[in-house]
Amino acid sequence: MPEPVAAGALPMLIRVILYSLAALLLGAHFLRAGNILLVLLCIAAPFAFFNRRRLSLVLLQVLAYGAAATWLHTAWQLAEARQSLGQNWALAAAILGAVALYSLLAGLLLNSRVMRERYPK
Repeated sequence: MPEPVAAGALPMLIRVILYSLAALLLGAHFLRAGNILLVLLCIAAPFAFFNRRRLSLVLLQVLAYGAAATWLHTAWQLAEARQSLGQNWALAAAILGAVALYSLLAGLLLNSRVMRERYPK
C-alpha cells in the first residue's frame, strides 16, 4: 500500500513544477535569441529548490519576477515592431502578457506558508 503524502508536500510539488515550467519557457526564449549562458541559468535555476535555505527561495522569486519583466519587455518590443510594419500586434502582446502573468504567479506562489516552512531562515 502506498504511503500517504505528507501534509504540504503536494502543494509544494505543484509550486515547484509551475516554477520549473516558467523557467523552461524563459530558457526557450533565450535559446531563440541565441543566449546560451542565460539558457543554462534557466535550466539550472529549479535545482536551487534542493538547497533548503530561505535565500534560495528568495533568489528563485527574484528570477521569476525578472522573467515576468523580460516577457513584458519582449511584448512591448514586439508590439512596437509590428505596429511600425502595420501588422496586427494585439494577439502576440496578449500571449506574451499571459506568459508574464504566469511567471509572476510562479514567483508569488513561492512566498506561501508551505514554502516558508520548508525553507527556514
